Amino acid sequence: MMNLFSLARRIIVRLRQAARRKARQLRRLSRKTLQLTLLLGGAGLVALVSLGFTILANLALSANGRWMAQYPWLGWVLLPCGLALICWLTLRFAPNAAGSGIPQVIASLSLPPSAGRRQLTSLVQALWKIPLTFVGLLCGASIGREGPSVQVGAAVMLAWGGFWKKMGVPLKGFHANELIAAGAAGGLAAAFNAPLAGVIFAIEELGRGTILRWQRLVLIGVLASGFLVVALVGNNPYFGTFTGHVLDKNMLLWTLTCGLACGILGGVFSRLLANGPASFVPARWRKWVRRHPVYLAFVMGLAMAALGLISHNTVYGTGYAHASSALAGNAPESFGFGVTKLFATVASYWAGIPGGIFTPALTAGAGIGAQLGQIAGNAADPRVLVLLSMAAFLAAATQSPLTASVVVMEMTGSQPMLFWLLVGSLFASIVSRQFGPHAFYHNAAGRYRHRAHEFDQALKKPPQPVAASQTPAKGASDADAMPATVKESGPMR
Repeated sequence: MMNLFSLARRIIVRLRQAARRKARQLRRLSRKTLQLTLLLGGAGLVALVSLGFTILANLALSANGRWMAQYPWLGWVLLPCGLALICWLTLRFAPNAAGSGIPQVIASLSLPPSAGRRQLTSLVQALWKIPLTFVGLLCGASIGREGPSVQVGAAVMLAWGGFWKKMGVPLKGFHANELIAAGAAGGLAAAFNAPLAGVIFAIEELGRGTILRWQRLVLIGVLASGFLVVALVGNNPYFGTFTGHVLDKNMLLWTLTCGLACGILGGVFSRLLANGPASFVPARWRKWVRRHPVYLAFVMGLAMAALGLISHNTVYGTGYAHASSALAGNAPESFGFGVTKLFATVASYWAGIPGGIFTPALTAGAGIGAQLGQIAGNAADPRVLVLLSMAAFLAAATQSPLTASVVVMEMTGSQPMLFWLLVGSLFASIVSRQFGPHAFYHNAAGRYRHRAHEFDQALKKPPQPVAASQTPAKGASDADAMPATVKESGPMR
């Protein structure tokens, strides 16, 4: 009887232990499921914001195209006044929204947690980027929405994680850097309708010299943003499907030719963007250029209008239609369109307004390739030269050949050309480094890091006693009460 009682007792104990183990496994499974669900929810939010941004950008481009067709002189009013207004709004309300947005994300990934770092991926600052970029495209600035989508995606994902943390359901195992990287790369994947390009961008561009731990869930988040856009709008390449084929003769020679031409021009482009306008004006004007960004934006608007006159109004906006036309084998609408687009993008960037360089760089590369196609005549298919030049110029501008190759492959549906895209991009990137050894985005990120440090140092300073006559008046703006080092820093370009 005792043996039966002991046996029953042991069975009950083992059943209890098995039940506890099963309960722990279910809790672990529930936590993992919850973590994945929250991540996919954030990725979906990034994709939806990016889609909304795309709709707004297309509306702005369409409206600008109609206006310029009906009133060609309108550029002389819209561009200088519009760029000056956008620059003022950026300085006043969202100084960390200026420029592309990718340098801000890279700088944030390479900084420890601080108030200055939070400013770079602030949701409020990033959301200003959407209406300001919309107005820039409406005026005809040569900017894109893809770089801004990266910063907006990073800010949205970071805010999403912060929201659930406040609700007591944190994304365990995810640090701020992982959320920023997943949102930023997801924003690019959604903007280009290119999930694989988002992953390569995250590894090659965001992961270069930053404090970032790669996890499986981070990459899942990036792919989820891209695949959700594919599910909603279809698997349609951004520039349409490429219809050319690998050249039967001298393919390597033409690939290297495109790489050399785009490497030189892309290196010049990157150098101009990185150094800024003050480096290229007489010494006596440099102080004025640095101290009057709004006036500079007005001057850049006049320069843009002049470039539009030279190019028959083809350099305005992203240039998507002109790149698509060149990929179809059509001759450029104006001689030297690629070079003109290059300088139009530089002028827009120097104006200090929000806007990316991805699509304008691809358009400039398409223009250069179309010009090479005219020179080649019947010796080469112009469509192939346009495709190679798009990837090569983007690689030269960013010194990210893998990202450039995969982005162009997915945007054009040209998978059979991937090997030659890689060869041309790698060669162009090598040539570009002769003009500047540092990648443009990372060079610009260094300035944002410096600005974040200045912001943190200003906050650490003890408040100084202020005389009654120096006390800010009632109703004075927050900017008037900011520390001098923060107030005077101005936007980073």
